[in-house]
Amino acid sequence: MVDPLSRPDFVVGTLPNGLRWIHQQVASPAGHVGLILQAGSRDEGPDEEGLAHFIEHLLFKGTTRRKAYHILSRIEDVGGELNAYTGKEDTTLYASFLVSHYGRSMELLFDIIQNARFPEKEIPKEKDVILDEIDSYRDSPSELIFDEFDALVYGDHPLGRNILGTEESVPTFTRAQVLRFVERNYRPENAVLTSVGGISAKAFERMALRYAAPWEAKGQPTERLAAPTISPKIEHRHMDIHQCHMVMGGPALHVHDDDLSALVLMNNVLGGPSMNSRLNLNIRERHGIAYQIESFLNPYSDTGLWGIYAGTDKETMERCHRLVLRELKDLREKRLGTLQYSKAKTQLLGQMALAQESNGSLMAALGKSLLTFNRVDTFEEMAAKVEAVTPSQMLEVANRLYDPAQLCELRYLPTA
Repeated sequence: MVDPLSRPDFVVGTLPNGLRWIHQQVASPAGHVGLILQAGSRDEGPDEEGLAHFIEHLLFKGTTRRKAYHILSRIEDVGGELNAYTGKEDTTLYASFLVSHYGRSMELLFDIIQNARFPEKEIPKEKDVILDEIDSYRDSPSELIFDEFDALVYGDHPLGRNILGTEESVPTFTRAQVLRFVERNYRPENAVLTSVGGISAKAFERMALRYAAPWEAKGQPTERLAAPTISPKIEHRHMDIHQCHMVMGGPALHVHDDDLSALVLMNNVLGGPSMNSRLNLNIRERHGIAYQIESFLNPYSDTGLWGIYAGTDKETMERCHRLVLRELKDLREKRLGTLQYSKAKTQLLGQMALAQESNGSLMAALGKSLLTFNRVDTFEEMAAKVEAVTPSQMLEVANRLYDPAQLCELRYLPTA
C-alpha cells in the first residue's frame, strides 16, 4: 500500500505485515537496498552487552536455505557488496549491486532476516572474531576513548555499553540468548526497507511483497529504558601510550528537539569536518598543538551527547584544554556576526548536498529518517530548517549545553 508521504522523487508504503518501505528511483546502473531494524545495543538486557552486534555477525552464518558460503557468494559473485553494522539504537543489513540483480539481492536479505539459523558450531568462532575486534580497539586509544567516554557519561545504562561487548560478556553468549533477542526485536513493524536504484516504485513494491510477505508481525518490542540524567564526571587514566587523548562534552538534544538544527549548525562551526572549523583553526593551525581535533554530536531518540576529541602531547595537554574551553566560552558569549552566520549556513548546506550525491548513503539516510520520524524531508525542507536557525537561537543553545559546570571529561595520559 502506497503511503501519502510519497513524493515525486520517492515513494513510501507499508506492507500488510507492517513493514514500512521507501524507494527512490534514480538513473544509475547500481542499486542499493537496506533493512534497518530498530534494535541496537540500547535494546540489550543486563547480561547481553554486545549481543546485538554478535547477532549481526551471526546473520551471515547460514539460513535454512543457504550455508554461509552461499550467502556471501550470492552477491559477491555478481560484483556486489553485502554487509551490516550495529549502532546504539538500530541495526542495518544492506546490499549494493547491479540493477539487474535487484530481485536476487532482496530475496537474500529477507532470507537472512527471516531464516537465519545461528548455527551452534559457528558461535565459538564468532566469539573469537569479536574478541579480536575488541583487542584491535584497545590498540587504538583514539577510537577506544569514544566508547569509554560513553561508559563514563551513561554509566550502567545500555547507552553506556560498548557496542562490541566486553572480554567478559562475549564469551558467555548462548544460542538461546541470540534467539530470545531476535524474537524480541527483529519484527517487520519495527523495521524499514529502504532502496535507491534504477527500477520503478511499482517493481520495487512487487519484489517487497513477494519476499517480505512471510515475515510475520509480532507487535511492538519491549519498551526501552529511559535515558539517564547526565551529571558531570571527570576521569584521568594513565596508560602505556605516547600521546595524550581527551574527550570532553555533555548532554545534548534528542532527535525530536526543535533546536536540533541550531545545534547541528553550531557543532559544524565548532569542530565539524571542514578544516576551517574554530577548533581546527585556533588549536591546530594557530597554536600547532593538536594533530587531530574535532567535535561530535550524537542525538538519540530521547537524549543526546555532544563532545570534543583532541590528541596532543603531554606537555601541551593543559594548554589544549584551556583553548577548548575558550572556544566554548566564545560561543556562549558572542553571537555569530552576519558574515560568520551566512558562511556557516552555506557551508553546512553544501556538505548536506554533497552527502546526497552518494546513492548508498542516500539509501541509508532515507530509511533512517522513516524509521526515526516516520517521515522523510526533501533536501529543500532540510535546507529550510537550517535557514530558519538564527544567531540568537544558536547563542541560547550554546548557553544551555556548553556550560562548563556540566562537562564530563575523560583523558588518557602516558604512564611515564
